Amino acid sequence: MLRKFPRRWFLLGGVAAFLSGCANKFRSYSGPEVTRVRLYKSERLLVLDGAQGVLKTYPVGLGFAPDGHKQFEGDGRTPEGAYMIDRRNPNSLFHLSIGISYPNEADRAFAAAQGKSPGGDIFIHGGPRKGIDPTDKQDWTAGCIAITDRQIEEVYAMVRDGTPINIYA
Repeated sequence: MLRKFPRRWFLLGGVAAFLSGCANKFRSYSGPEVTRVRLYKSERLLVLDGAQGVLKTYPVGLGFAPDGHKQFEGDGRTPEGAYMIDRRNPNSLFHLSIGISYPNEADRAFAAAQGKSPGGDIFIHGGPRKGIDPTDKQDWTAGCIAITDRQIEEVYAMVRDGTPINIYA
């Protein structure tokens, strides 16, 4: 009996190590470089482009007020315009996330002229709320771009900081 106990623990430890390796949210990517990201809000479609064309597309969910350009903090809109991927958050509340450089100078100036804050912290992220599937094109974020956890793992691995993102109405 004494000999079986360590063997069982060894086997259980091996299974646990294997399963934890499968659950790793950090993927590697060795394919073509993503040269640009495009978001088509009306189509709820995120496109990753490479030098030779489209590499990958994803259905998305947007801010809870999807029509129009984000102007102020709390308006629930997703920005429109030319931005950059400027940061990543491996400890996001929404599984993983990559940041968009909103607000830019024009966004800040417009909001300031109205005496308001433009808001910020716009991300592409995973982790939709329970019962919400971004592939169903439900808009639930505060202005971010939502995809599934599995999809953000791919995007997080593929897209580098400094990649331009164009967001179209």
